[in-house]
Amino acid sequence: MAENPAVWGIEIGQSALKAIRLRYAEAAGQVIAIAFDYVPHAKILSQPDAVPHELIAQSLETFLSRNDLKGDLVAVAVPGSTALARFISLPPVEAGKVGDIVRYEARQQIPFALEDVVWDYQTIGKAVEESGYILGAEVGLFAMKREQLMQHLQPFLERKIEVELVQIGSLAVYNFLCYDQMGMRAEQELVPQDEYTIALDMGTDNTALVITNGEKIWIRNVPIGGNHFTRALTKNMKLTFAKAEHLKCNATKSPDPRAVFQALRPVFNDYVSEIQRSIGYFSSVNRDARIGRVIGMGNGFKLAGLQKFLHQNLQYDVERVEAFESLVGDMVLSAPLFQENIMSFVVPYGAALQALKLTHIHTSLLPKEIAIARTIRRKKPWAVVTAASLLLGLSLSTFGYSTVASSVSAERFGEAEQAAKEFTSKVSSFKSNYDQAVGQHAQLVEQGEKLLAPLRPTRYWMELYRAINECLPRDVGDQQDIEDITKRERINLTQIFATKTDDLSKWFEPLKEQQRALMLPEDVKNPPTGPGYVVTLIGHHYHEEPDNFRKRGREYVRNTLLKNLTQPTLQQPNSPQPVPVRKLGITHATIITFQTDEVPYNPLGDQMMGQMAQLGPGGMGPMGPMGPMPMMGGDPEQDMEAMMEPAYGGFGRGGAMRRPVAVRAKPGAEAPETKIIRRTSFVIQFVWRPTPPDQRDQYDLKPEAAEAEGTGTEEAPAETPETPPTGEPAAADEETQ
Repeated sequence: MAENPAVWGIEIGQSALKAIRLRYAEAAGQVIAIAFDYVPHAKILSQPDAVPHELIAQSLETFLSRNDLKGDLVAVAVPGSTALARFISLPPVEAGKVGDIVRYEARQQIPFALEDVVWDYQTIGKAVEESGYILGAEVGLFAMKREQLMQHLQPFLERKIEVELVQIGSLAVYNFLCYDQMGMRAEQELVPQDEYTIALDMGTDNTALVITNGEKIWIRNVPIGGNHFTRALTKNMKLTFAKAEHLKCNATKSPDPRAVFQALRPVFNDYVSEIQRSIGYFSSVNRDARIGRVIGMGNGFKLAGLQKFLHQNLQYDVERVEAFESLVGDMVLSAPLFQENIMSFVVPYGAALQALKLTHIHTSLLPKEIAIARTIRRKKPWAVVTAASLLLGLSLSTFGYSTVASSVSAERFGEAEQAAKEFTSKVSSFKSNYDQAVGQHAQLVEQGEKLLAPLRPTRYWMELYRAINECLPRDVGDQQDIEDITKRERINLTQIFATKTDDLSKWFEPLKEQQRALMLPEDVKNPPTGPGYVVTLIGHHYHEEPDNFRKRGREYVRNTLLKNLTQPTLQQPNSPQPVPVRKLGITHATIITFQTDEVPYNPLGDQMMGQMAQLGPGGMGPMGPMGPMPMMGGDPEQDMEAMMEPAYGGFGRGGAMRRPVAVRAKPGAEAPETKIIRRTSFVIQFVWRPTPPDQRDQYDLKPEAAEAEGTGTEEAPAETPETPPTGEPAAADEETQ
């Protein structure tokens, strides 16, 4: 009997490459660890001066030089923080239509086009089938952007390593829990445990949190890892990153352990708060769930004091992975290097178990084109043998028929020849009809272009508004739950003006040096001339980070909204696709003026929402009809006065945005105290010369290349849209998201 193939489970983490080689012995019903390897990267991949693809290539080359993968299967684990996992309860559905329902749900749940992601699904837990219908089915949907997945697979493809399985790290942890800790086997019926287990896989930058009872799964990514503790030491104890990392790993041996733990305490508190928040949400959704224990894994969990701190704050038994219960192989398990890093081998262990078909999870994010190509290569020898046999048979048949070739006669083949001629004539007729249809289609396309030409200017305005909206910073994910308005990322636009001018130089020349200094160098070297638009953005923000100069006041506007307005294209984390910005013809963006003042704020009712109620629907403020607008570039104080006058819907002295807002507490509740916060108001202007789509690639060139090729970025556009027909200024919502 042929021996079962061995499997390499491989995980390339932020700090090291971890791999373990397993084989399943059917006679004994055991998994045997045959070999392992642990290759630290030269630098942590997330360090600022690190080049990830080069460091990964070096580590993988070292791994291949020490291990032979020939004849073995390879299972690769990818970070759960870069993937999407959703668990969906399906309504009663016909058994044959589950796939169609899941595809529909995938389009709703995945925030990208399905063509841009690799995804898979499977039924989780038990489902009842009655009269051809599936009842109570829960489906796990797992996806990852194709571009990110290929980045993880590229080092393996370049070295011609055939990958059998690609699995999310969080599901590999689930495989480990079920097989190694709960004793569940793939050939046995899935029986859920009475209590849920929480797994915390702490990596370098993130922690994968998995809650399961063997049947149900709940996954969340906690954005705190080992590096956060190291950075706390570098900040509080003024150490280099390398010294802080060494001190973190040897905290109990340091001259002053108390000082080390005091520096780490804020991160400990944040970590516990995130975990408590996750457990609270899980418990609110699964009210009958009872949590029994917490299992820590990953080398980050070796941090001294972490296990005890979690136990005291979570009030659960907190254990660390000290051994693999369902794995044999003393040569590997007793090796000092393996014992030292055993908690970091959980993910490759779980991925290898699935490749051995020993787990209930069977999804894989391996792209179909790679799987098909691998299957073809494996079957190619058999295909060659089959083709050779067919060729031999055809040769013998041809030789036999050739002996009677002299028996050909017109009576025998005349009818077939006539049929062939008629078929050829019919083909010529079809081709003629096709050519005629192609000509008619071209005429229709030309007529359509003429009809659509007047609508193009309107399209340019819509693209401009969309680009401005995309440039605004926004709160995504857990940031949306932040209650402190001074920590929110968003910038609020109250007005957008567009003024058409025949000579843009009249706007540029009066600008002061400090205003030009905020522009891109190539924009300063190439002043705008000729016709175009001067677009004005009026807005404000409350974002304040006292310890970071770049994230408060004018500098926050400069490093977010103004910086984004200079990008050729831009894609925010929650946007489905990139949006052109500078490619639309946006240039010479600068902050004309700004003002920081103090305003009252009551946490019970967001002051901005109260002000929007004062201003009316949309929170726009008084709007005048679009007409001549003051061209900025003169004295900053006068510009601020002009732009903040009520006639322009401003928010300055006397405007609605300056009035304190009365907030009423709920009956019987104590009204929160009103506090004073800082608000930065600003005016941004930029030049916009609408650029047709076929001319937008010029903004991909560097300024020197554009000059060498004669690509004038200052060239007037072929089509100039008229001012929006409403006769009113374009305005943005209070929170343009």
